[in-house]
Amino acid sequence: MKPRLRAFARRLRTGSTEDEATLWALLRNRRFAEYKFRRQVPIDRYIADFVCHSAKLVVELDGSQHVESERDVIRDAAIVGHGYRILRVWNNKLTHHRSGVLDAVWHALQPNGGPP
Repeated sequence: MKPRLRAFARRLRTGSTEDEATLWALLRNRRFAEYKFRRQVPIDRYIADFVCHSAKLVVELDGSQHVESERDVIRDAAIVGHGYRILRVWNNKLTHHRSGVLDAVWHALQPNGGPP
């Protein structure tokens, strides 16, 4: 991994948004059904918000800047190319429908959950 990418990931971890901090509080330290998540993880030349390596799942927490983002399509293809599935969660869904978001994460973690 490139040192510059690692340093950027570290900065992202220390400068989390409120929504990222909320989701991280629910996923960290194996709090979510004993699944181990890491946050701001470099994969290829991109940084994924939350990653469960054992389930090969990336959870991306997105704001309005990601609506119809062509860059996200390219980024997702690179991450999927490394064998991960991606679950995109909108910030407002986490704020207003937290239990639904956690249900979606749970189903995506299951071996036969298929693509989220």
